[in-house]
Amino acid sequence: MFILELTYVVPLDRVDALLDEHVAWLDTHYAAGVFIASGRKEPRDGGVILAVGDDRAAIEKLVATDPFAAGGCATYRITEFLATKVAPQLRPYQQQLPS
Repeated sequence: MFILELTYVVPLDRVDALLDEHVAWLDTHYAAGVFIASGRKEPRDGGVILAVGDDRAAIEKLVATDPFAAGGCATYRITEFLATKVAPQLRPYQQQLPS
C-alpha cells in the first residue's frame, strides 16, 4: 500500500486550472481499483491519496501521469507501507508481513 502525498509548488490559481483534469485522473484510477481514498490537505497546500499495489515503480510511473505533476504544479512524496491491521471495511486490502 502507498501513501501519495502531493505538495503544491505553484499558486492555487494554477492548481485550480488543472483541477478538472486531476479529478478525471483520480476517477480513472479509482475505477481501476488502485486508489481507495483521497483528498486535499488542510491547509490547502496539497493532497493525499491512498493507493494499493505491490510495485513501487508502477506507482511512480502512475503519479507522473497526474496532470498536477505533469503540469509542474505539484511534487509527490511516496511512502510504501504494509497494511497489516485494518478496519473491517478495509479487510480486502489487509497485508501480511513477509516470512
